Amino acid sequence: MTVTQDIKEQLKHIKHFALDMDGTIYNGSTLFPFTNDFLKQLKAQGIGYSFLTNNPSKSTEDYLQHLQEMGISATKEEMYTSAMATINHLKNHHPTIKKLFILGTPSMINEFEDAGFISTTENANDKPDALVVGFDTSLIYSRLCRAAYWASQQLPYFATNPDWVCPTDQPNILVDCGSICACIEGATKRLPDVVIGKPDPGMLDGIIHKYNLKPDEIAMVGDRIYTDVQMAKNAGALGVLVLSGEATTIDIQQSLIKPDIVAKDLAELLKMIQEVKA
Repeated sequence: MTVTQDIKEQLKHIKHFALDMDGTIYNGSTLFPFTNDFLKQLKAQGIGYSFLTNNPSKSTEDYLQHLQEMGISATKEEMYTSAMATINHLKNHHPTIKKLFILGTPSMINEFEDAGFISTTENANDKPDALVVGFDTSLIYSRLCRAAYWASQQLPYFATNPDWVCPTDQPNILVDCGSICACIEGATKRLPDVVIGKPDPGMLDGIIHKYNLKPDEIAMVGDRIYTDVQMAKNAGALGVLVLSGEATTIDIQQSLIKPDIVAKDLAELLKMIQEVKA
């Protein structure tokens, strides 16, 4: 993809990179060999970065441990997950909601409880104020059925992210939140009232406010057009697509949403950054 002069100028003035995780800095449990050099070079140039993920199956602490085990040192301030975004959305827009039936991993449920919410049981008499559905890698059929029941009762219904699948380096398909919500829709004809996470531009609000940035001073880098690039477009940020994860060149050709920059991976993106900064 040819990068226009206008895009080169915008890249030149980027102050912060919002980095998708799976498919961008690693694939499953495999760290890409160029990731640490990319992060090191950003720091050397005084450019900030944050890790943004639509995957709420791990808590912030779990993600930091996961990154540490792969050789990436990160801080709590550098992490922002769709679970955190959902918690912030509920607190900011629905302050009366306290009790939740959460279809998610124990780690995700703990994050909501640590934020002050009460997690309800499968018991039909333990009625929640709202239903929250996430990427539940611990999915139990009876809990899925209870979630569908609460959706059918017209309770407020929130999804942490729209992703259909989660990237993996294993011979498998990881059914993600969007697919679980599609299952509930098939059973109840009910869609979530709100879908948090990318491409919701609110995922960048934390970075914008924390570092006092303008949207066009942020580059969103990810491997998906319909979440990462779309969010950049929605927020007015620079949208960078890397081809190290889900998206392919065919996807780019077929999509109405076009990235501002396409790079093979972070290593190629780093070369672009160094060229415009030279």
